[in-house]
Amino acid sequence: MSSPTSVAALNDARLIDSYRPSAGTFDEMRADDGTLREHWQYLLDTLRQLGRPGIEGRWREARRLIRDNGVTYNLHGDPRGMSRPWELDPLPLLIRGEEWAELERGLIQRAELLNAVLLDLYGPRTLIAKGILPAELVDGYAGYLLPCYGVEVAGERPLVHYGADLTRDAHGRWRVIGDRTQTPSGAGYALENRIALSRVLPSLFRDSHVHRLAGFYRSMRRAMSRLSPNGEDQARVAVLTPGPSNAAYFEHAYLANYLGYTLLQGADLSVRDGALWLRTLGRLERIDAVLRRVDDCWCDPLELREESLLGVPGLLQAVRTGNLTMANALGSGVLEHPGLMAFLPRLSRHLLGEELLLPHLQTWWCGDADEREHVIANLDRLVIKPAGKRSGSRPRDRVVFGRKLSDAEREDLAAAIRAEPYRYVAQEEVAPSTTPVYFDGRIEPRPFVLRSFLVSEEEGYAVMPGGLSRVALAQDTPMVSSQLGGLGKDTWVLASEPERQETLFGTVDQRSPAVVHESEVSSRVADNLFWIGRYAERAEGLVRLLRVTVIKLTERASFAAEDDSGTCMDSLLQALTHQSQTYPGFAGEDSAALLAAPTPEMLSLITDVERIGGLPQTLQALDQAAWSVRDRLSSDTWRIVNDIERHLKALTRHAPQALGSALDILDPLVTSLVAFSALTHENMTHNEGWHFLEAGRRLERGVNIATLLRSTLVAAGPESEEGSVVEAVLGVTDSLITYRRRYQAGTRVGALLDLVLQDETNPRSLAYQALQLQRLVDDMPRDALAPTRSAAQKGLLRLVTDLRLAEIDQLAQIDADGVTRGALADMLNAVENGLADLSDALTAQYFRHEEQPHHMIEHRQQLRGLAGGNG
Repeated sequence: MSSPTSVAALNDARLIDSYRPSAGTFDEMRADDGTLREHWQYLLDTLRQLGRPGIEGRWREARRLIRDNGVTYNLHGDPRGMSRPWELDPLPLLIRGEEWAELERGLIQRAELLNAVLLDLYGPRTLIAKGILPAELVDGYAGYLLPCYGVEVAGERPLVHYGADLTRDAHGRWRVIGDRTQTPSGAGYALENRIALSRVLPSLFRDSHVHRLAGFYRSMRRAMSRLSPNGEDQARVAVLTPGPSNAAYFEHAYLANYLGYTLLQGADLSVRDGALWLRTLGRLERIDAVLRRVDDCWCDPLELREESLLGVPGLLQAVRTGNLTMANALGSGVLEHPGLMAFLPRLSRHLLGEELLLPHLQTWWCGDADEREHVIANLDRLVIKPAGKRSGSRPRDRVVFGRKLSDAEREDLAAAIRAEPYRYVAQEEVAPSTTPVYFDGRIEPRPFVLRSFLVSEEEGYAVMPGGLSRVALAQDTPMVSSQLGGLGKDTWVLASEPERQETLFGTVDQRSPAVVHESEVSSRVADNLFWIGRYAERAEGLVRLLRVTVIKLTERASFAAEDDSGTCMDSLLQALTHQSQTYPGFAGEDSAALLAAPTPEMLSLITDVERIGGLPQTLQALDQAAWSVRDRLSSDTWRIVNDIERHLKALTRHAPQALGSALDILDPLVTSLVAFSALTHENMTHNEGWHFLEAGRRLERGVNIATLLRSTLVAAGPESEEGSVVEAVLGVTDSLITYRRRYQAGTRVGALLDLVLQDETNPRSLAYQALQLQRLVDDMPRDALAPTRSAAQKGLLRLVTDLRLAEIDQLAQIDADGVTRGALADMLNAVENGLADLSDALTAQYFRHEEQPHHMIEHRQQLRGLAGGNG
């Protein structure tokens, strides 16, 4: 019988030494004869020392880091929506430093070549005039934007950022399988991969002498600053994103944060006097350079795609006049034409006087008669790509592997190629090389593609040492893409000596003046922050009310024989309906049956994701608003957003069937909501944006308090139940401890109103909310020519005065009918109307978007998912 030690050793051997690559493909770790490549030895020794439990632990820790940092990649159609976490393999891809140096030279040459081609195609077009490139190849391609012809480019480098997708052939030679020249995505994910893996494998990372990434991102910042027409020191740079619906939105926000740029959407911007301006709340701010993550044809509905809701009318004219620079230049998508690869060797000799150092897949453009006939004769051995759309439902609109087609399908495809030859490109089929991944408790080979990244410098290009590797889940897949659900993998380029630790900021000249560019708040951002505050407080208030109601309901069930709290219970249940606006609910004319058996309705409020106004929908609205301003929230705050989302899933996917079980989820949920409020208060700079978030929170809390007091106190119940009602209200408003210490004469309505309605030192009182709102609104930006007080300021002055002058004894007095407190009802009416007017006044003054008709919002969301840089 084997000992535990020998069993563990056997498991470790199975974990590592059973690794067998497929025949006929190049594997990164093992040679064809099965021997281990030397530069992988240290990694494998470390894995053997860790064993399966150690690797599993590191993998779980990496997943936790990814989850806590809110790293997502949103697949279209995935039920997890914007919450699909980025999948990271815990094993890095290793590349020797000497091999990388050679690959780097080839990548730089390729970037220089493509940049030269781009300059020519939108300039003198000598390549077409000399017959080196066919006019049909360029002019017939949707990526060639005729309005961009003749537009001058700052620094003669329109190709600022470049990405190349690489794999190895069976002989181990790197081959380019795709050029990304529009909005090459992935650099942000590569950085997040590095951060996560260096934290879970710190010793391995340090001892492997991995090349650092910070220098590349410094080059990115320098490149964008150089593009500014106003000079590097005064450059105002922004990142243009399609919005939260885009698959790579996390990366857009992440890069904006990391590089210190403002994240903007098209609706935030306006072109005036031939320049691009950010519409902030009180003024216009000039934008000098844009790092775009919107495909070029969607950037300007005036001159490009008129149906676009993602761009800015007149953007191209701002570029044309020299007041704005785009990275990459509008029109650079023409370089992604797959047929261009067929001409690159000749272009390299013509433009650079050099042979192409880095080969790509052998390519045939069907617009050439001889190549067309070769393609048709060899359809069963080639990959056919459309020279236009990237995807679609018909064979001629998507990538097709000829060997997978039936004879009839191949005949149909051949006919389509003959009918429209310029629309098709063929390439040889090369099986991607494989790399080790940790999969189902074992290390197995999987196909991968490495995306490398380059950025322009004053002389040449800088290459990220490594890049983003993407791994297929299935071993026999012919295509590797994040859109197909693959894994991300960190790529380590190994140096011969230890690398010096670097940061993004590098060395700073202390003599140079500090130039401060505060990230201004647009109307859209202020609107979202305002509603984040409202939704967070709405959810917290609802959870607090639900908790107290569940506890009271449980107590009533336990002590039914001596229960005297029927009116109190009914008041709390009606408060739930009024606060959540889920009418008729407990407040309907025929609500007697629900009041007698409230559990199903309460569970619906807690768990039903389709219930408008219920807790799940409120939490979803909070999550969506937070995603819209992802770049404004700190990492710690985003961890709390993820916690709230996990609580939401616990409520909806495994819905509790009993109120007691729901309470187990509501308790930690309210803690997360309080933590969110605390972090936004303590971790956010108290600038314009924070003022709107805090105003939304205070306004919503005021509405909740007024609703609660109306539901529980306006209709006077039996005197015997007054103590239960007061105690319940104090529990919901988290004021019970203060009440007990301050008021020694038992539970009285007057004392409750003094504390919860009029006490300006109680953060849970109506007066406190009104006073805070007054201060916040006074600090909001205003037109210098506006009247002395705005409508919002006048309304708050009236509200604060009314609350201060209110007579508590009169408010607590029951009318002669013995049923209601009329004075309190009138007071709460005035408060609720005042808060509603305040919301309308802020919306009218700061949040109106005339350029975004309400009926176009759904169309905008659809376009955001299509028009971003997802490739």
